[in-house]
This record gives sequence, C-alpha cells and structure tokens, in this order.
Amino acid sequence: MHLINADLHSHSDVSDGTLDPATLAERAHARGVELWALTDHDELGGVARAREAALDLGLDFLAGCEISVTFAGESVHIVGLGVDPADEALVAGLHSIRAGRRERAERMGQALAAVGIRGAFEGALRYVGNPDLISRTHFARWLVEAGYFAETHEVFRHYLAAGKPGHVPHHWAGLGDAVRWITGAGGVAVIAHPARYRFSPTAEYALFSEFVAHGGRAVEVVTGSHTVAEQLQYADTALEFELLASRGSDFHSPDESRVDLGALPDLPGRLTPVWQALAGRIQRR
Repeated sequence: MHLINADLHSHSDVSDGTLDPATLAERAHARGVELWALTDHDELGGVARAREAALDLGLDFLAGCEISVTFAGESVHIVGLGVDPADEALVAGLHSIRAGRRERAERMGQALAAVGIRGAFEGALRYVGNPDLISRTHFARWLVEAGYFAETHEVFRHYLAAGKPGHVPHHWAGLGDAVRWITGAGGVAVIAHPARYRFSPTAEYALFSEFVAHGGRAVEVVTGSHTVAEQLQYADTALEFELLASRGSDFHSPDESRVDLGALPDLPGRLTPVWQALAGRIQRR
C-alpha cells in the first residue's frame, strides 16, 4: 500500500486548472495513477463529475479541496482529503472565502493598469468558468496570451508575486477554521507544498505547531514544486511532528505544470502515507 501511485493534489477548470474534471480523471488514469483526488481551490463544484468519471475508469477516488489560509501574513494552502462535499460547515466556509476573490481581482486589474497593463481584469475573466474563483493564474494566462511574457511562471515572478506591481494581498480563512472545516467533514487536513512559503524557521515551526494543535494530520512531502532536498527536509518535518505524508503533483495544465499527473517519485519509505488513514474514505468502483 505504501507504493501506490497516488496523486492527491490536482486542479480542474472549476478553479484554476485548464481541464474539466472528467478529462482530468481520464488523464490521471492514462498516466498510471491508482488513487486520485481533485482538490480545486476553495471549491467542491467539480467533485461529483470527477468521482463519476474516476469510478467509471476503475480509478480510486478521494473528494478534496484546497483551502486558502492566511498565516503570519502569508498565504498558505491547506488540502482537505476524503471530505464529505455536502458538509454544511465546509460548504459555507468555502463560500465565504470565494466571496472575496472577485473584489481582489478587480483591484489587481487596477494595479496592473497603473503600470501600463490595461484590460487585465477583463482578459483574465475569459479564462474563468466561475468569476467567483478568479485567481492570479487566470491573470497570468491572459498576460502570456497578450504577449507580455512567454510563460506563466515569468508573470508571477515579475508582476504577481508579493511586492510586485500586480500583487494584491488578501486575508483568507484562519488556519484553525480551515482545519476544523476539513476534519468536521470527515477528512484529513494536509499542509500543501510547504517549501513554497517564505517563512523563517521560527515562523514555519509555528505553522506546523499550530496546524497540529488544531487537528491537522499530514504534510505534502512529495509534490510538483519540491526538489529532492526539499522532499528530504519535509520528510524529517513529518517525522518531527508525527504527521502523515502526502503526495500530489499540484497539476493545473498540460502546458504549465512542472510535473504531470502520476509522474512523482515515491514517498520516502520511513513515512506513513496519508492514504492509509483514509482507507475508509476512498471511493472505489
């Protein structure tokens, strides 16, 4: 069970991916994924389609989401795995987060216009199925299409990251709220791609300590943005905080993602995989 090809972090066009949930399930299955989770940002609207497609293919499935959290002034993502997508508190919590996304996006458009890039908000909307889920990724795709940069990661580095002209900070959910919504919905809370956050060692220790105190149980050790050294670092962190280990590509698009579905290395053998704690939540054909 330890060596299952599990991909427990991916996004459809319901949030900021480019493939619809059914096509994403087909891609996961075709690339050898054995256990798959759809984890759209702050949204559960694609779960039913993803589950139906996965089970039709014989692909084991976990319902999930990725919740945006503000911690120590930084945006942190908490993945929920094995959640009940009909849980009222989780649904209401995610709705409360989405409510601020459009206003933030409008301010991002204004900020970009101030440095000479006009029409960015309207351009970004062309990539969005649900305007309440507009994100920086949609702005990045429009800026590439408009010829400002060749690749989306360049847009983030020059315009959309913290301290850059188009970045607009936003206060998301509290860490404790996100973990409680997930656990209350029957799921396991996971700190997503921890190496991406710009925390000092002290702040990172506080993040993990508070996460565990609120009932968080796992951390992504192997993910699309982690180097081998970072995988080893967070394997040690998982052991230090007695956390389960998760594995997910954070796949968004065939043209943009660093790692395709199913292409991640195995978890280090000394760790306990998160799916062992989710055996009763896995949906099978």
